[in-house]
Amino acid sequence: MKKVINPHLFDRDLEMQPVEQHVFSVRITDNWSINYAPNGGYVMAVLAKAMLQCSDKQGTPIITANYISRCQAADALIYVDLLSTSRNFTRLQARLVQDGEERVRAWGTFASDPESGLFESYEADPPEMEAFERCIQVPKMPDLTLFDHIDLRFDPAAMDWALGKQTPSEQARSEHKGWVQFMNPRNIDIPAIVLFADAFPPCVFATRGMNTWVPTIEFSVNIRKVSASCRLKGVFRTRFISSGLVEEDGELWDETGTLVALSRQIAKYRQTTYNTRLK
Repeated sequence: MKKVINPHLFDRDLEMQPVEQHVFSVRITDNWSINYAPNGGYVMAVLAKAMLQCSDKQGTPIITANYISRCQAADALIYVDLLSTSRNFTRLQARLVQDGEERVRAWGTFASDPESGLFESYEADPPEMEAFERCIQVPKMPDLTLFDHIDLRFDPAAMDWALGKQTPSEQARSEHKGWVQFMNPRNIDIPAIVLFADAFPPCVFATRGMNTWVPTIEFSVNIRKVSASCRLKGVFRTRFISSGLVEEDGELWDETGTLVALSRQIAKYRQTTYNTRLK
């Protein structure tokens, strides 16, 4: 008898059913949540999968999402529109709707499979950090189900913020770096890269502590390569907090030193009185 292998939880939570052409029904689950709200990277991964199902090109994409209102762990409809297609690119738009209200709108530019022998040049190196086994794992917490299923480990040099210790002001850098993988091993694909690009806590925590509120307004992930690795290392930085906004620029690299993805996130910034430490 052929052995039945159960799909990975992430794949189950990306499952969608066609309702009509380019319209899908999906259940947004609470398995990838932060403070009881579905993580923006998980929601974006759902939209990315819907667009992939409607695209004639499956190569590395650029995906940008605008978060219009807060998603719920509930049923949703996804509407995908074809915007344009050419020899090199197919461009699509996807809208996630819950209770008749549009919650997220995303745009994807999907490329043809990359040609061999393309020119490559890096003017920056992968982030230097401790080996995965020597990094500090983010613990499981009741209101952060994301870390029940993602193994996120911080470089020890980047952990003072989580212990309530602030970096001296003259050395202050809003930067996080560490390793990320699924708790239950799974290969990395386009939806997984999108999820991992939003798995790290806001890097303003490194200088401002955890008493900040930074809800995402816009999130963009430029995928350069789908890695054969099951583990990536990332570095995320903020340089400017102004006009009530904060940006976060990220890089994801595989274990061979190959760039996997670049990301940029724009969020609101507000100080709060709420403060929690990772223990």
